[in-house]
Amino acid sequence: MTKITTHILDTSLGKPAAQVRVWLEKIDGQKGILVNEAHTDDDGRATTLTPDGVAPGNYRLYADVGHYFAATGRETLYNLTIIDVIISASQAHYHLPILLSPYSYSTYRGS
Repeated sequence: MTKITTHILDTSLGKPAAQVRVWLEKIDGQKGILVNEAHTDDDGRATTLTPDGVAPGNYRLYADVGHYFAATGRETLYNLTIIDVIISASQAHYHLPILLSPYSYSTYRGS
């Protein structure tokens, strides 16, 4: 079983994005099935999305960045970030960081 984690960094402030709601869905055809949800900790990390791991397949990681920016009194272009990934059985861990600012975001395969 494979673990999935994320780390959200607010690059506009140069600090972690704390208390961002994140959730993971397994994609089955056109339908998303909730796997788990969590909030990022004070360091911007969410490490409890897959405590038992997940099987190989297509998954989507969502981050509710609209509420994060509203809570910090800032406007944003994005309400959600969505990372759509294919998880392989050959990997024990996928770390999916999000580099975030009010008008852009990017991601990559972390370690």
